[in-house]
This record gives sequence, structure tokens and C-alpha cells, in this order.
Amino acid sequence: MKVSVTSALTTLFKSVRFRLLVIAILPMLVVLPLLIGGMFTRWSHNFDELLIAKVNGELTIAHQYMERILETSEDRVSALAGSAALADVVAIDDGVLLDAFLEKQRAELGLDFLYVADVDRRFELPEHDRKYQRFADWPVLKSAVDGQSIAQIDLFSGVDLNHLSARLASDVMIDLVPTEAAVPTTRKVETRGMVIHAAAPFKSDGAASALVAGIILNRNLEFIDTINDLVYPEASLTDGSIGTATLFLEDVRISTNVRLFENVRALGTRVSAAVRSKVLDEGEVWLDRAFVVNDWYISAYEPIVDSRGTRIGMLYVGFLDTPFRAAKAWTLWTTIGAFITAVILSVPIFLRWAGGIFRPLERMLKTIRKVEKGELGARSGVLEAEDEIGQVSSHLDTLLDQIQERDRRLRGLADELNDRVEERTAELSDANKQLEATTKQLVLSEKLAAIGEITAGIAHEINNPMAVIQGNIDVVRQELGEGAADVETEFRLIDEQVHSVNILVGKLLQFARPNEFSDSFELQFPDDVLSDCLVLVQHLMNNVHVKVERIQQAEGMIVMNRTELQQVFINLIVNAVHAMPDGGVLSLVSKNEIHDGIDGISIVVSDTGQGMSKRVLNKIFDPFFTTKQREGTGLGLSISQTIVKRHNGLISATSKVDEGTSFCVWMPVGEDVV
Repeated sequence: MKVSVTSALTTLFKSVRFRLLVIAILPMLVVLPLLIGGMFTRWSHNFDELLIAKVNGELTIAHQYMERILETSEDRVSALAGSAALADVVAIDDGVLLDAFLEKQRAELGLDFLYVADVDRRFELPEHDRKYQRFADWPVLKSAVDGQSIAQIDLFSGVDLNHLSARLASDVMIDLVPTEAAVPTTRKVETRGMVIHAAAPFKSDGAASALVAGIILNRNLEFIDTINDLVYPEASLTDGSIGTATLFLEDVRISTNVRLFENVRALGTRVSAAVRSKVLDEGEVWLDRAFVVNDWYISAYEPIVDSRGTRIGMLYVGFLDTPFRAAKAWTLWTTIGAFITAVILSVPIFLRWAGGIFRPLERMLKTIRKVEKGELGARSGVLEAEDEIGQVSSHLDTLLDQIQERDRRLRGLADELNDRVEERTAELSDANKQLEATTKQLVLSEKLAAIGEITAGIAHEINNPMAVIQGNIDVVRQELGEGAADVETEFRLIDEQVHSVNILVGKLLQFARPNEFSDSFELQFPDDVLSDCLVLVQHLMNNVHVKVERIQQAEGMIVMNRTELQQVFINLIVNAVHAMPDGGVLSLVSKNEIHDGIDGISIVVSDTGQGMSKRVLNKIFDPFFTTKQREGTGLGLSISQTIVKRHNGLISATSKVDEGTSFCVWMPVGEDVV
């Protein structure tokens, strides 16, 4: 049952009716939704950019208001510093009277502190001297002493405020409230104060002094509410949205109209880590959505810089994002509803139009199925029509007539084809005979390979009698004693010939079966193996007076069969000695070298002999190639190259005629072998 359902669905999906329906409905159900989705996405992006532009303008207003407060503070202090009333009080030179005057002016101007910086020490009261000395290095005070009125925002520590007034130090304290998404901190209380710090110069009897004033911004709700009223006047936001403004000391809210609860301002809460990083750490303006205390706001933050150029806080304005998201969601669902309504009304119309297309096509499909079953006389029977479907049906009947005629012709051609097949069969029979001949040649090649195996076996068998001959020669030497000197020449010739046979047999074996000589692998020190090899070839070097120079700089070991490594080194050393028949210098250098990023050890064997031409140098690793016509077999370097490559190494040669030859064997540094 399951198979029949699957088959029915497959047939449905492949039918003309289904495809025409898809073509008819596709623009409405796929293309149009994609178009609407793209337009909505673009509109949503533009809507968000408009909100960001709005909050950026609001931040500009807040910034201008803060600048205006600074200018106003500077003007007020400058006016007081230049007033006759202050000059008269200073002229009396009475510290108590001056304190009373300054306290009265402080209260009238709405300042939190006001004092005279006694630069020339005209007043002997310790209170003035103590206040001035503590704040003598502030840029605001230095500017006023130099004759320039100025107002900046500065950060006062709790100790600084306590020097001015114990009341101020107490008023600025704000308990920190754990805040979601903020940078973790162990601090519990914020004791510092953000201050509008203003100073103006004045002179009395030619003496330079400065009048210094300040307004504490911690808990300054009037200041922040004024900003909020300027930025977000009535009816400036959509229903349900709330405009907020905040002043931060670093990342702590010290003055805000953001609510933690219904009637509790979120003083002591902290800004999110993302905003802190961008605004305070990087000094950039934040214009984006941000999590504020307990909800998302369209937010704008800018850093606040003190008189020393240090970022000490942030100014924030923003409005609740939820109503705007709700408006976008309402727009989206309204669009979706309108689309669904349009689909419900239009799809039946599309289906009716599609029916006028797929019904004639179904008749033609039935006709084709009859023809497939062998009814070549079946026709669709659709009358000539003006539309494309009628024309296709008429052409189909015409094509069926032509197919019926061609069927008759094909039957005749089939008979002709049978005759040609018979001819091709005969040709294939001849090709088969040629294949048999080729097979015989392959069998011959296999026999030759077997001969190679037999040769390798014979080479093994030669080793035994050669060992007996060598052993008996040594016994004869011992038996003759001093009398062996009379026939030393003959003994030497026998030794040389036995040695030559052994070398030839070994090279033939290794060339035919190189894997037989690599059964075991172990870590080897190349310099130790070289030392052993020098002992084995010492008699050759003594005969031609070859001087050996060694440089041992290699550290580490390589993984290789010791016998195979000796064979490579001995072959290179013997070749070098043969290249210096009149004597010379044999250099053996070992060093660490990196090749293609792999640590390895290079062993360089150099001679000062006859050298080789480029033509000879290009062939030295070819099997059976030799320049020693009577002494060599041409297998030494070829076998050495095979051994080195089998162990992932490299062997190369450089040579100059009459200057000498240098062979370099590089092997990777090995690890412990298990």
C-alpha cells in the first residue's frame, strides 16, 4: 500500500497538470511573498535607521544643553569674580567676612561650593590655604590663574569632596545596584562626584587670585529632568513609548529618570558591558538598541571628557523600543493577512485558466501511451485550433503519421543491419586471434620475470662458496706464516676478486629484491655509522693516500636499517676514493637541516677528484650506468637512491670537472621506534 501511494505521488508530481498548476500559482505563492518579504525587510531597515537618526538628534540637543550649562556656569563665576562686591570684600582682607559673602553667593547662584583660590597667600586663614593647595594642579584652576575663565566637567574623589564639605561627600554617595549585562564589579558604593567645575580670574591690589565654583551632578534630578523635557516634549513619541535621559559616572547612573520600579529611579544601576566598551573604552558614540536596566531602548550614548582629557562618564538619551517593535509587527501581520486574502480570491481563477491548457495535453498524453503499447494508428483527434495547444495536437498527429512510415523503413534497415553484424563478428574473430598472440607475449614476459627470480636465487647460492674461498685463503695465510709474503700478490688478487664477486652479488640481490634488505628499522646516529664505514674502507684510502676531514654538527637520530645506511655511505665513500686515484681530501660533514618544513639531518660526502660533466651527472642514478668500465656494475648509486627514498629521504649530487664531486644525503629526524 505504501509503495502504491509513493508511486501515485511520483506520477502526480511529474504530470503536466501538476506542473501547470505550479507555474500558475508559483508567482502568487512564492515570488510575491519573496517580493513582499524583501520590501518589508528594506522598510524595516529604513525604519530602524530613522529611529537611530531621531535619537542621534536628541543626543545633540542634550549635548547642547550641557554645553549651555557649562557656559552659564562660566559666565556666572566670571561675573561674580569681576563684581565690585567681591572686590570690596577682598579689600577688607577679612577671611571670615569673605567666607560669609561666598556662602551667600553660593546659595543664590545654586552652586554646591564656591571658594577663592589665594594664589599670592594674601589671606592667612588656613581654610583657604588648605583648599587651594589640594586643588592647585587642576587644569580649570590653572587656566583661571593664567587669566582665562573656564568651565569643565571634572571627577572629584570622596576625599576631595570631603575637603570642600563633609555634606557634599555624603550627598554624592550612591549604592550600586546589581545590573543585568553589566561588567562584574566588587564595588558596593560610588563615592566619587561628577562636578561642573568653573573658575574665573580676579585681581585685588595687583595680586592674582581665582574664584572657583562647582555644581554636583550626582542626584541632580533637576538637571536630568530638564534635559528629558527638552529632548522629549509632550507628544514627541508614539503612544506607549517613554523618553529617558541619564548621566553616568563611568558606567554608574548618578542622575536619571529611568525607573527601576514605578516610583524609584534607577540610581546606582550600571550600563551594559557592550556600551561601556564602545563609549568609555573606545571613545565612540553609541547609536543603536541597548538594554537599559530592564528593557530595550533606542539609545544614544556619548562620552564625557574631563578637563584633563580623560573619559569619566557618559551622557545618554533614549526611548522605549517596545511600541515601535509592536508597530512593525502589526504592519507585518496586516501585510500577511492582505496577501492571504488575495491568494484565496485569485487562486480559483488561476486554476480555471490552467484547466483550458492541461485537458488537451492530457488527451495527447493518452494518445502517446497507446502508441507506446504498439497502436501506431492512435491519434489525439483534437481539431485544428487557433491556440498553441491545438497546433501542437495537429502536429502530433502529423508526427505519428511520419513515425508509422519510418517504422516500415526501419524494419527494412534492420535486415540490412543483421548482415553487417555478421561481417563485424568475423572481424572480431580475427581480433580475438591477435589477442591470443598478445597473451603469449605476456606469458613470455612473466617467464623473463621468473628468470630474474632465479638469477636472484643463484646470486644467493654464490655467496656460500665465496665465503668458503675467503675463509680458506685466510687459513692458508695463517699456515704459511712468513712464507705468505712470497705469494702475497696472488692472495691479494684472490681477495680482490672475491670482494668484487661479493659486491656484485649483493648489488644484484638488492636491485632485484630491495625489500629483503629492510626488514628492521631502528634509530641510528649517522656519525656513528660513518665512523664504522671508515674502518671498512680504510685499506682503500691507504692505497691512494686519501686524507679524511670530518665535521660533526648533526644532533638527533634517523630511523633506518643500519646495514642499509652503511651500504649507502660505503658506496659514496668508495666512489669518492675511486675519483681520487692520485690522492686527495675526503670531506664528511653532518649537520641538521630543514627541508620542506621537516627537521632532518644532511650527510655530505665530498671529494677533490676528477669531477663529472653535466651529461654524466644527469645519468649517475640510472641502473647499470657506470663510468668504471671494468670495475663497476652501475647499480651502486641506483640502489642507494632506492634505499634513501624508501625511508622518505633525498639524495642529490653536484660536481665540477677537475674540482670534485659532492653527494648530499638528507634523512628526516626519527622518533622512537616501537
